[in-house]
Amino acid sequence: MSKASNSFTCSVCGASYRKWAGKCEACGGWNTIVEEAPLSTGPKSLGAKGRTIPLSDLATEEPPPPRASSGIDELDRVLGGGLVPASAILVGGDPGIGKSTLLLQAAASFARKGLKCLYISGEEAAAQVRMRAQRLNLTDASVMLGAETNLRDILTTLDAERPQLAIIDSIQTMWLDSIEAAPGSVSQVRASAHELVTFAKRRGVAVILVGHVTKDGQIAGPRVVEHMVDTVLYFEGERGHQFRILRAVKNRFGPADEIGVFEMTGGGLAQVPNPSALFLANRDQPAPGSAVFAGIEGTRPVLTEIQALVAPSTLASPRRTVVGLDSGRVSTILAVLEARCGIPFTGLDVFLNVAGGLRVSEPASDLAVAGALLSAREDVAIPPDMVLFGEISLSGALRPVGQTENRLKEASKLGFSQATVPSHSKIEGATGLAVRQMPDLTAFVGEMFGAG
Repeated sequence: MSKASNSFTCSVCGASYRKWAGKCEACGGWNTIVEEAPLSTGPKSLGAKGRTIPLSDLATEEPPPPRASSGIDELDRVLGGGLVPASAILVGGDPGIGKSTLLLQAAASFARKGLKCLYISGEEAAAQVRMRAQRLNLTDASVMLGAETNLRDILTTLDAERPQLAIIDSIQTMWLDSIEAAPGSVSQVRASAHELVTFAKRRGVAVILVGHVTKDGQIAGPRVVEHMVDTVLYFEGERGHQFRILRAVKNRFGPADEIGVFEMTGGGLAQVPNPSALFLANRDQPAPGSAVFAGIEGTRPVLTEIQALVAPSTLASPRRTVVGLDSGRVSTILAVLEARCGIPFTGLDVFLNVAGGLRVSEPASDLAVAGALLSAREDVAIPPDMVLFGEISLSGALRPVGQTENRLKEASKLGFSQATVPSHSKIEGATGLAVRQMPDLTAFVGEMFGAG
């Protein structure tokens, strides 16, 4: 039998190679390919027969999994209604964004509800975690605290204590002595995550893993870690804003793309029950370059303000600065405005921003983005009591989007009286709003700005 040779794996996406290369062809990352030792033994032959697994049909009914509420409504919403026993949850976010603060508050809240909680820190000493707990007024919660990176010792402790919730901060600091690799490497992260997820399923313990993120905002380590766990949450936010968004990108026990909104205060993270009112604060006076978008985040309608600034450029290539939106989609909208409506942005710097630090990825925001750009270019303010939403096609047509009634109901509840939507949108449930239906972008430009 030939000797097994070392393989090379990308530390970002987990792609495997037979030899080292400077660039990963799968994800495009530079200097991310590291050497990984092979398994000491190969797969053994399955000579002996195994046991027969139980089977059931699709009509079999099972009760829904029990859930434990944390008392933090925004966290329970993102989790799909509460914490499910034996579930594995991965939480990622930028350094210093507040992941440890959020999870320490969550552990204290679950402990006050009667759950046995254990918090293991691999990045901080126990004294540092206690100082944070004192600052957040959490010392009255019966949360067991430990500081360790040896995964074998951690699993032994979990098996002895049998908590109902275990928080591991973070998975990149865990070290498994059976793997010949440094902590944080692809093989260590993958093996550590596998051991923790297996323990969670075998012992019925809910496990929350904290993960670092790369410069692109993705959770560092192999992608297989995200496939192992039941729920993947991203903690988002801009350093200059006090708002933090907890977003579910995968959830086997609830809807994906659900968000929870928090505000960073001196006493920790405070939940925001009505994010629309907070994102739209101080909008009394009409201003050019401002448009209100009625979006949907998971199952919740959220109204946000899209701000635009258009100014003459002295550069050969005008700047396109976009915060909170997809820059490629903004470039497409600019091209459609020029090609279909005859409104050029050549020689103009364009700046776009979503107020409050929220990131908007819905195609339904196209019409609000176009409205903000045109309002800034023409120096004409859109009425402050109007909301806009709709998808723009490459032909300039406006396409209807889903959950129109929920968007309009949320706008009406917050005091808006006008709405501009694509033609053929379902507006039967919209009450108290004057709704304008536009067939295409040309009609919208002519109606709102007297051009087209």
